Amino acid sequence: MSNFWWRPLLTVGLLALFPLILWPIAGAVPARIVFGILLLLYLLHHLRNLKALAEWLQKPDAGSVPHGSGLWEPVFAALYQSVRRQSDNQRNLSTALERFLLAGEAMPDGIVMLNGSGQIEWCNPVAEVQFGIKLERDRGQWMNYLIRNTQFIDYLAAHNYREPLIFKSTRNRALTLSIQLIPFGDEQKLLISRDITQLERVETMRRDFVANVSHELSTPLTVIGGFLETLADMEHFDETQTRHHLNLMHDQATRMQNLVKDLLALSKLESTHTVHREEKIDMPRLMRELLADAQVLSAGRHHLQLNLASERGLLGNEEELRSAFGNLVSNAIRYTPEGGEIVLQWEEWEGEGVFSVQDSGIGIEPQHISRLTERFYRVDRSRSRETGGTGLGLAIAKHALTRHQARLEIESTPGKGSTFSACFPARRL
Repeated sequence: MSNFWWRPLLTVGLLALFPLILWPIAGAVPARIVFGILLLLYLLHHLRNLKALAEWLQKPDAGSVPHGSGLWEPVFAALYQSVRRQSDNQRNLSTALERFLLAGEAMPDGIVMLNGSGQIEWCNPVAEVQFGIKLERDRGQWMNYLIRNTQFIDYLAAHNYREPLIFKSTRNRALTLSIQLIPFGDEQKLLISRDITQLERVETMRRDFVANVSHELSTPLTVIGGFLETLADMEHFDETQTRHHLNLMHDQATRMQNLVKDLLALSKLESTHTVHREEKIDMPRLMRELLADAQVLSAGRHHLQLNLASERGLLGNEEELRSAFGNLVSNAIRYTPEGGEIVLQWEEWEGEGVFSVQDSGIGIEPQHISRLTERFYRVDRSRSRETGGTGLGLAIAKHALTRHQARLEIESTPGKGSTFSACFPARRL
């Protein structure tokens, strides 16, 4: 307090010093008049600085803080420092908020900020796509009005946000979302949404895979077990009947062996730890070997043709590609009626290396083509089992080609035949 009062008291004392000196010389009245004038000037000085402060307070600006003198100098200096600190804090907050918004916009998940009433305050572009909203248009709108989903509305009303909610998007039925509300601040909520469509698809494939493997193995095991029980209960073995049973059991055991072999091959292709060794493959030689294998598998029932339109080789893993090409060839033989034509071809097309198998078989309906490379997917299950297929051949071929940056193209016309083409990039030639 003494630090504040000593300057005004000193100033008043100095103002009174001159009238006191004047008093003995000019008398009391002139001295009092001079003292009053000095006090009035001192008051006007304070009023001028006070007016400057009042005008500045109407439009505060760190760059236009008034410059005072006397008692007002430290006041305006302190005010300037305070305004500068406030301006710096505001700038830092603005920078932090901008970084937060940029980070939110860069998030792969959808983010929506809701106020205490459930109205939208902010959202990122991912949330706009997932929920079909626009921030400029829907700011301030109630979220449950924009998303007409009973599960979502019940989730908001339950106020139990410990577990996420999984539901199909109302804007895109093919989109599966996992959403969770996180309360924060003054009754505000953060709505986080994640696209789990692919995870759901993988989980569905996993369930189907387990179910299909169990089904595929249970049939031959049931057959073998039934024949073994029959043989065990027979008192006198009939050689013809016993041999027939043994042949059937051998066929079922072979079917299981093929299934396990294909499962192991597919697992090996999918494993990221498997070393992918590459070499220069003599494609003309490989094509001739594939034709020889096809002739053995066909047993003279089909017209087989080899068309070598290119002598170029291929850089890759011969074991994997032989398996992929072999599956395409065996499928063509399996689904082409007796007397049909099958053409194996190796050519260059628009800079790519293309291996293709063309048949005049039963063909495939368009709605099945996109799913042919799924594990155990069959257009006709009974026909597939009759031909001895495991349902994994095209899945193996696709994975092997993917490891070689190649793609599988399928063209088919029901009743006229199909063409399966493996297209390799130019750098593989």
